[in-house]
Amino acid sequence: MTDGAAFGTRDGWRYGLLGLPLAFCALPLYVLMPNLYAREWGVSLAALGAVLLAARLLDAVLDPWLGRVCDRLFARSIRAVLAFGAAAAVLLGLGFSAIFLPPVQEPAALLAWAGGWLVLTYLAYSALAVAHQSWGAMLGGDALQRSRVVAWREGLGLVGVVLASVTSTLLGVPVMLALLWLMLVLGWWAWSRAPRPARATSGSLAGPSDPHSRAPVSLWRPLQQPAFRRLLAVFMVNGIASAIPATLVLFFVQDRLQGSEALQSAALGLYFVCAAASMPLWLRAVVRFGLARSWALGMGLSVLVFLWASQLGAGDGALFLMVCALSGAALGSDLALPGAMLAGLIDDAGDRGRADGAYFGWWNFATKLNLALAAGLALPLLGWLGYAPGARDAQALQVLTVAYCLLPCGLKTGAALLLYFSFIQQPAAKPLTP
Repeated sequence: MTDGAAFGTRDGWRYGLLGLPLAFCALPLYVLMPNLYAREWGVSLAALGAVLLAARLLDAVLDPWLGRVCDRLFARSIRAVLAFGAAAAVLLGLGFSAIFLPPVQEPAALLAWAGGWLVLTYLAYSALAVAHQSWGAMLGGDALQRSRVVAWREGLGLVGVVLASVTSTLLGVPVMLALLWLMLVLGWWAWSRAPRPARATSGSLAGPSDPHSRAPVSLWRPLQQPAFRRLLAVFMVNGIASAIPATLVLFFVQDRLQGSEALQSAALGLYFVCAAASMPLWLRAVVRFGLARSWALGMGLSVLVFLWASQLGAGDGALFLMVCALSGAALGSDLALPGAMLAGLIDDAGDRGRADGAYFGWWNFATKLNLALAAGLALPLLGWLGYAPGARDAQALQVLTVAYCLLPCGLKTGAALLLYFSFIQQPAAKPLTP
């Protein structure tokens, strides 16, 4: 696909559909699996949490290396990338199935079984995700086209999240597993027919007369780029700000709002639906304001919404649904725009087609680190300040409100200032040449 070619609806479906099963499998691993192992088979939540954390940290550390592997595969041929993706998809399906259909039920054996398969499942997930993201970045184009590519991937991913939440609770584990396998097959098939990166149309990213593209690129090259370091800083501060409310939302609904399970389900569903629905609006904003300014607008919307949420209390469930709708719309900017900025940065650095995987490996490492830092900051802080689940006294609820609403506002404001001074007030630093 050349930079000048339009990225249409059919292209969006073909490229983005793989994002659906990737997002579909994430929610059950974080929400359904711990509940199932603890409730059905009596596994200790503390022990299970330790296993999940260890597997996730190992997965995060391996992401930059997986990015390097993907770069080498892209340098070889598109066929090699698709074969790698197919193998990763099969391993992902096998691991996911093994976790939810274990052959043993004794708690200690279950922990060992889950630990081994979690490592393999996370590894397969990350390998497939990095390859898919790198492909999208290599499609190139202007800011609007790069935003479209990311919006299709992330928008269909949000559909996967909503579908997973419905399937796992209403239809049961066997149907959930069958649906994941079906979506993996369809997603890979569509991906294999998606637009090729411009320098891969002949089956190889670099021709024999292009030694620069074939030159090995250091795993650390992305971190040597000042613009990437600044963008990564914005992304991480903003990501922690978004992950803290995601970690605490059920506590806020149950204790501060004293809401029902129906309100919890409605709030989460509305949040993700509005995030997906907002994608076209953010693409229009990109045309008018550009990527960085549009992302800053999304951050500003999120701050205003959570300041409003800090004023809610018991019985304000309907108002909280409005908060979820607006914060979901703000989430749309976080999903569609940073990835497009990263793709443009890779292009500006002259690394498109030879180091995209390295960039997205570090990017995904930062994403997972955000989730770990959010839980590591918010949960101990709540306990230290006197909040415990089920609390109803005013001081404990105020602590919860500060952690859920105001701490993210402060972090979002900091991320917006970093974005302004790094990418809006002045252009990014000239990228380093090879």
